[in-house]
Amino acid sequence: MEKGKRCAIFGNTYQPKKCEAVHKLFEALQESGIVPLIDTSFYEYLHEEMHVSIPSHQLITGDDFEADVAVSMGGDGTFLTTAMRVGKKQIPILGINTGRLGFLADFSPDDIALTFRNLHAGLLHTERCNVLQVEYDTADGSAQQEAAPPGYPFALNEVAVLKRDNSSMISIRVDLNGEYLTTYQADGLVVNTPTGSTAYALSVGGPVMLPGCQNVGLVPVAPHGLTVRPLALPDNLEITLTVESRSHNFLVAIDGRSESCQDTTRLTIRKAPYQVFVLKRPETTFLHTLRSKLLWGSDTRTIEH
Repeated sequence: MEKGKRCAIFGNTYQPKKCEAVHKLFEALQESGIVPLIDTSFYEYLHEEMHVSIPSHQLITGDDFEADVAVSMGGDGTFLTTAMRVGKKQIPILGINTGRLGFLADFSPDDIALTFRNLHAGLLHTERCNVLQVEYDTADGSAQQEAAPPGYPFALNEVAVLKRDNSSMISIRVDLNGEYLTTYQADGLVVNTPTGSTAYALSVGGPVMLPGCQNVGLVPVAPHGLTVRPLALPDNLEITLTVESRSHNFLVAIDGRSESCQDTTRLTIRKAPYQVFVLKRPETTFLHTLRSKLLWGSDTRTIEH
């Protein structure tokens, strides 16, 4: 990355331990000659609550900004928020993990200086991640009105349909390109990208998909049936979900951002017309991350006590 390029910085505002990492980040930016653009809420948190002295910069709000790289300081939740802010801009995102697992944000705060030297030298590689797009059909008498959900209607990880209360299951009818698949009686249903296969979908029994897979996962949450299993679908299918609930409402969670919907609402999910670009270490593969962070295939019988 050449000097004079711009770096948009986003961060978690609930992690006091990130102060040292912030100092390292600004030192690395200054050394590389990169101009920092700081998310307003993150700046206010650093300046007013953490009393961090920040060098010359430009504040940004919403999605009205342009940059050559985006930095996410936090965990995977912060990374998802950064991806939402970047949107269709095709700005590569570098995740510095000051959270816990850090599956998406996999750069260590201890390696910030080296990371930016590698970025400057063009040694980081870019992973292209598919995104899901959600649209609603809201019934109004005999008419159907198509609309995007409030907020940001795209998901890097997953779209989940979930029951809103603890009393009873919901019924979720699934059609694929207009053809009926089945009706799930369950607590919910997760539709996930390969990126999201190691997130919520994994915790409810979905398969892990390697980066580059052109698939979408369909994973029921606590289904009431012995013949119901997760499915891997081609990502060129249009998935339609029609929900029925005794309480006449349900939750839709788009990368964790949830809202209540009436059961007259029908969801259509398809692959978005853009991808999210994620910067990765050249020496760290997805398989290595599986083993090191998810302890994939580890056998406690082989561990000495």
